[in-house]
Amino acid sequence: MKNNKTLLALCLGTGLLASGQTQAFWFGSSGYTQTKYPIVLGHGMLGFDSILGIDYWYGIPAALRRDGASVYVTEVSQLDTSEARGEQLLQQVEDIVAISGKGKVNLIGHSHGGPTTRYVAAVRPDLVASVTSVGAPHKGSATADFLKGISDGPAGPVATPVLVGIVNGLGTLINFLSGSSSTTPQNALGSLESLNSEGAARFNAKFPQGIPTSACGEGAYSVNGVRYYSWSGTSPLTNLLDPSDLLMGASSLTFGNEANDGLVGRCSSRMGQVIRDNYRMNHLDEVNQTLGLTSLFETDPVTVYRQHANRLKNAGL
Repeated sequence: MKNNKTLLALCLGTGLLASGQTQAFWFGSSGYTQTKYPIVLGHGMLGFDSILGIDYWYGIPAALRRDGASVYVTEVSQLDTSEARGEQLLQQVEDIVAISGKGKVNLIGHSHGGPTTRYVAAVRPDLVASVTSVGAPHKGSATADFLKGISDGPAGPVATPVLVGIVNGLGTLINFLSGSSSTTPQNALGSLESLNSEGAARFNAKFPQGIPTSACGEGAYSVNGVRYYSWSGTSPLTNLLDPSDLLMGASSLTFGNEANDGLVGRCSSRMGQVIRDNYRMNHLDEVNQTLGLTSLFETDPVTVYRQHANRLKNAGL
């Protein structure tokens, strides 16, 4: 969902066109994914809504809309703190609530989108029916801890400014290529501080909703009228044809023997009601990337989202 675009209401075969995102009415819809409240998707670090015709949530919004869901795809800073990204998302949620007239939304956040959506639910629970995190590092990421160790080490004063400049530049490029009408701030160090174990602990102390109190348990299913769900994968390597598996395999080495999806540990991903924490998926498979090249021996990621939309529907959400 892009900022500063005209918000239009369409009829005759469509629902709402919200900041460039069409809510299509599909004739013959089964209603399987028709939730009471709109579904709002929030991307992770270095994420986007669509670049050069390729969606971050590859094939997922269309599949949800096809059977009745109203879906909005949002975009916030590719790199920043959880709180800063959360404030940007909150502004968009307020717009969506006003446009849809439904009063609340169902938030689904992937990766850093998990803490981002949690922030919105914590500060404005009146606008949120549910929060679902997918592969989110609620208790930090070993990969972020590894990078922080480099930043804090002897080479940090020289290496850190260079790396920060490169990563911030990448975030700015992604923001530009996604067609955003306004340049959002990029803060690579803010992302690193939010996603390492210490930063995640500080965030959780301020916003504990849905976070397990045990090392690898479940959190509260409902807080302040908001339902909390999570799921994740534990297979960094899933498809030989997917070049991104090499990146996931390399980053998974920072976790040692801990089960992980390449960027997030199994226990760190757990929040609220845990649907499942061991899908045969890596961190990118969880959003059906790259281009749907996921494991042939696991439920299709698009199906997992459809099933969850139906779960929300059956819960009256």
